[in-house]
Amino acid sequence: MLDRFFHRFLITLIALGLGACAFLCMLLCGIILFLTPQLPDVQTLKEVRLQTPLRIYSHEGELLGEFGDKRRHPIVYADIPPAFIHAILAAEDANFFEHQGVDIKGLGRAFKELATTGRKQSGGSTITMQVARNFFLTNHRTFIRKFNEILLALQIEHALTKEEILNLYINKIYLGHRAYGIEAAARVYYGKSINQLDLAQLAMIAGLPKAPSRYNPISDPQRAAIRRNWILTRLYELGYIDDKARQTAQQAPINAQYHEPAQVVFAPYMTEWVRQTLVTRFGTQIYDDGYLVTTTMDKKLQSYAQTAVYTGLQTYDQRHGYRGPEQQQTLPDADHNPNTLTEPSPNNRQLALKMLSRKFAIGPMLPAVVMDVSNDRALLLLNTNRTVELAWENMAWARSIVNADGSKSRVNNIRDVLKPGDLIRIAFNTPQPDPKKPGASAADTSQTQTNPTAADKIVTLSQLPNAQAALIAIDPMDGAVRAMVGGLDFRLSKFNRASQAGRQVGSSLKPFIYAAGLQYGLNPATIINDAPLVFSEPGMDSVWRPGNAEGKFNGPTRLRQALYQSRNLVSIRVLQRVGIKRARNYLEQLGFDRNKLPNNLSLALGTASLTPLEIAQEYAILANQGFKVRAYGIEKIQRLDGTVIETNTAPRACPGCENTLAEVNANDAAEDNTNENNSEETVSEDMADNTDRAPTSIANSTTKTNPLLAPRVMEADTHYLLHTMLQDVITKGTGRRALDLKRRDLAGKTGTTNDQKDAWFAGYNRQLTATVWMGFDQPQSLGENEYGGTAALPIWIDFMREALAGSPETQFDPPANIVTVKIDPETGMRVRGNQPGAIFEVFKNNRVPGFQESRPATDPAGNSTSPAPLQNLF
Repeated sequence: MLDRFFHRFLITLIALGLGACAFLCMLLCGIILFLTPQLPDVQTLKEVRLQTPLRIYSHEGELLGEFGDKRRHPIVYADIPPAFIHAILAAEDANFFEHQGVDIKGLGRAFKELATTGRKQSGGSTITMQVARNFFLTNHRTFIRKFNEILLALQIEHALTKEEILNLYINKIYLGHRAYGIEAAARVYYGKSINQLDLAQLAMIAGLPKAPSRYNPISDPQRAAIRRNWILTRLYELGYIDDKARQTAQQAPINAQYHEPAQVVFAPYMTEWVRQTLVTRFGTQIYDDGYLVTTTMDKKLQSYAQTAVYTGLQTYDQRHGYRGPEQQQTLPDADHNPNTLTEPSPNNRQLALKMLSRKFAIGPMLPAVVMDVSNDRALLLLNTNRTVELAWENMAWARSIVNADGSKSRVNNIRDVLKPGDLIRIAFNTPQPDPKKPGASAADTSQTQTNPTAADKIVTLSQLPNAQAALIAIDPMDGAVRAMVGGLDFRLSKFNRASQAGRQVGSSLKPFIYAAGLQYGLNPATIINDAPLVFSEPGMDSVWRPGNAEGKFNGPTRLRQALYQSRNLVSIRVLQRVGIKRARNYLEQLGFDRNKLPNNLSLALGTASLTPLEIAQEYAILANQGFKVRAYGIEKIQRLDGTVIETNTAPRACPGCENTLAEVNANDAAEDNTNENNSEETVSEDMADNTDRAPTSIANSTTKTNPLLAPRVMEADTHYLLHTMLQDVITKGTGRRALDLKRRDLAGKTGTTNDQKDAWFAGYNRQLTATVWMGFDQPQSLGENEYGGTAALPIWIDFMREALAGSPETQFDPPANIVTVKIDPETGMRVRGNQPGAIFEVFKNNRVPGFQESRPATDPAGNSTSPAPLQNLF
C-alpha cells in the first residue's frame, strides 16, 4: 500500500516537474519570441562610429586643441598590448575566447548570489554582454534588460569575431575623467599611449570598467591599488605572468595623475577662430564625429608671433612706469632689517603659496610674492616654493612709479617700490655679456646666448600690461593664416582682437587712397600742397580743421614724400582729387567692405574701423602684385580613418598665369566679334570728371576666369609704383626702425589714430604679410609719443626678424610700361642732363611729366621762391 502511494507520488512529482519545465521552456520561448523582434540589428556594429572629439592641428600636424565631452582615441585590435588583453580578460571575462557570448557558470553564480543574499551583485555579464548593453541598452538593472542582453550577446557572437567584439569593448567603455576607451584612459591618467605603459599601469586601467569612480587611481588611489593587485593576482593564477612579475607590479607606486590633451603648440586664438568656423558650417555635431582638422598655422611663426606680442606689450608697458602689485597681503612674521634678507617663516611661506595658487604664468611673466626687502634686494617666493632674489639694478624701469592719481614720481630705493606681501610678476632673462669687459671673447658671448644655464639667468621685475595687442600673419599668395595672436593671453580674455576687434585704422589705410590716385592720373612725383584745410558745411556740428601729427605743414610736397612722411593734408587732397565715391568704389574692388568706409573726406585719415585680419588681407594685395585673396585657416578636414572630406582650394595669386588667360580671352573675343571701341571707357588723364568707373581691364571685364586663380584687382603698374613708395616708408619715413632688419625687400605703413588711441603697422615682403595693432580694449590714449612707429612697429620687427631669418631677399620686377627718369625733387618735373639735386623717379610710361626748362629760383636757405607749375599742384 505504501509502495503504491510512493510510486504514484513520484510519478506525480515527475509530471509536475516536467510540466514546470515545459512551462518554463514555453515561457522562455515566448519571451524570446516577444523580445527578439524588438531587438536592434547587431549588424550595425560593423559600421559603428564612436563619439570622438574634434581635434585641431597645426600645418605640421601638432595638436592645437581638442573639443568634445568625451575624450576618446580609438585603436585597432592589433595595436592593443597582449598584456592588457590578458589583464582585461582576467578582470572581466576569463573565458571570453571559449564561450559563445553567455557564460553559464557566471550566470549561475550570479543567480546563486541573488538567491542567497536577495540582491543582484556581479550580474554574470560577459564582455559580449557588456558590448550589447553599452551599444544598445541602458544600465538599469532589470530582468527584461538582462534577457535582452543575453539575446543580443548571442547574436553579436554570430555576427562578429571575438577580436571585433573585444575591439568595440575597449574603445567604448567609460574609464573615468571623461576618458572613453583604453587609449584615452592611458593618456588621461599617465600622459602616454597604451603601448607605453608597464604591467602595473595596464592592470590599473583594466580595473576601471567595473566602477570607474570607485577604483579611480586619482580619486581613490588606495582602493584602486587593491583592485589592481587583485587583477595582478588573477593574471598569475591564470598563468599569464610569473610570481616575480606579479610582486614587482604590485609593489609599484600609484603614479597616476590627470593629464590634459598634449597641446604641443600654444595658439588658442587661432584654434578658437577655426573652431567657430567649423561650428558655423557643420553645427555642434562636429564635437562628436571625430573630425581631424589641419590648419594653415605654422608652429614656428606662431611661436615667434606670441613672443613678439609679449615682448612688445611689456616694453610699451614699462615705458609708462610701475603701477604696483597685483595683490597685497600682510605677512605677520616679515623681517624689517634694511641691511639683510631673511628666509620666510613657515607661516608666511604658506600664506604666500596660497596667494600664488590662484595665479598662473602669462608668457614669460611668472607670479611671485615679495617675502622680504633690503635696501638693494628683494627676496621672492615662487609657486614652486623656491625663493629667488631680485636686485635693484634689474628693475630700473620701475623707478618711475605711477601714483593713484595717475601722476608719476621717481624713486631711488627698492623699498619704495616693493613691500613684503606684494604679489608681483618677474621674468628670468639671460644677461647680455659686455663685449668691453676684460676677458670676454666673442666665443664666450655666443656661448652664453645660445646655451644659457640656470646660473646665467637673472631675475627682472615685470608686470601685466593693461594694453592689448594683436598680430596676424598670412601667406600673401593665397591668404593662408600662418600666425594669429589675439591678445596678451587667452586665459585672461577670449576676445580675439585679431579677427573681432574693429578699430580705426589711421594712416595704414592711406596706401589704398594713394593707389586710387595713382590709378586715376597721379604719379609719385605729383606735387600736392601740404597746407591747412578748413571745412564748414551745413549740418556739421563744428568746423573741421584737420592737421598733421606734429602740427606742422610742409607746403608743396611730392606724392611719394607725402606717403612716407604720412602727411594728412596731402591724403585729404588726394581723396578730393579722386572723388569720394570713386575712391570707395576702388577700395570695394580691392576687397574692403563698403559699409565700413566713411562716405566723407575723413576716409583719407583712416577713420574706417577694421580688424587686423581685414587689413592683413588688403596688404596681401600689395605683397602678391595686385591679386585679391581672402584669409582662411582650415587646410584639410578628414575623418579618423584618414578619409579626406575637404581640402581647401583657395584661389592663389599667380602674376605669370594671367597672360595665358588673357590670350584665351582675346581669342574668344575675336571669334565673338565683340571687340568694340573702348575710347569712352578710358579714364581721362586729368581726371576732370568724377566718373565712378573702375579700371576697365579689371572691373568691367566679362572675360573667362580660372576659379583656382585669384582675380587681379590692382593694375600691375599701379602696384609697382605704390610698392616702391611703401618701401620708402621704411628707408626714409615713419617705419625707419625696420631698417634694423637689414633687408631691402620690406615695405609697409604705420598708422596712428587721434590721441594715439590705436597704433598700427602693416607690412610685407613677397613671402609674408603681417599686421600689428596695439591699443586698449576701452579706447584711451596709449600715451605721449606712442605712435604706430613706436608702439606697433617694434612688435612687427621682432616677428619678421625671426620669420624671415635665412630667407633670401625677393624683389618685384617692374612691369614693361614702367620707366625711370630724372626729376627735380621740388617741382616733380623731368630734367635734362646732370642738373644738381636731381633724383630718379619711376612712372607709368604714359604719365611721365614734361621737361622743366629752368630750375626755380631759391632763397638763401634753398627754399623755392617760384611756384610749382599749376597743372601739377593742388
